[in-house]
Amino acid sequence: AFIKSANSAASIKAIGAICHGPWLLVESGLAKGATLTSFPSIQTDLKNVGATWVDEEVATHAKLVTSRNPDDIPAFVDKISEMVAQ
Repeated sequence: AFIKSANSAASIKAIGAICHGPWLLVESGLAKGATLTSFPSIQTDLKNVGATWVDEEVATHAKLVTSRNPDDIPAFVDKISEMVAQ
């Protein structure tokens, strides 16, 4: 419920999920139709709910910012910072 309400709140500019965090997007229903990345072991779960999974440092879809693993944190932080600054 929290993630869904954050997604619809105008004051929230970005919702981030890294590594296995995108599983929360599956459970909240926000993964469906979104382009996301994650730790590779959960790509099947994301695809099964209708997400497009990409093997990239960062993927964005509307307010969602996702990343694969801790090695991608610099790119993840840069993208979230860019979105919050808008």
